[in-house]
Amino acid sequence: MCLFCKIINKEIPSEIILEDDDFMAFHDINPKAPVHILAIPKSHVDSFSEVSSSMMADMTIFIQNVAKEMDIEKSGYRVITNIGDNGGQEVKHLHFHVLGGAKLAWTHLSDSNPKVFL
Repeated sequence: MCLFCKIINKEIPSEIILEDDDFMAFHDINPKAPVHILAIPKSHVDSFSEVSSSMMADMTIFIQNVAKEMDIEKSGYRVITNIGDNGGQEVKHLHFHVLGGAKLAWTHLSDSNPKVFL
């Protein structure tokens, strides 16, 4: 069972901020912004590459509700999902990072030279 499935089953504690029958949102333990929430489906899906369009439709509404709950819907926020090893996915359970609470920089790519990867 993956880490996030254990959180869903309440085997590992987390600071849950929003939950319904299908999704859960909780604070990231290693925040990268003043607000850093992870939003996940309760049913195990490995990554964005495998998610159904119907689940994504419902997930979109849930993430919008997370932004309202965290009071960042008007000031702005970023939603990120990492896919696979090269995309930086560390936990093989679909999850979205919801980041906000400040003007967010994009510094990790600002000085990148794409030719290095070619």
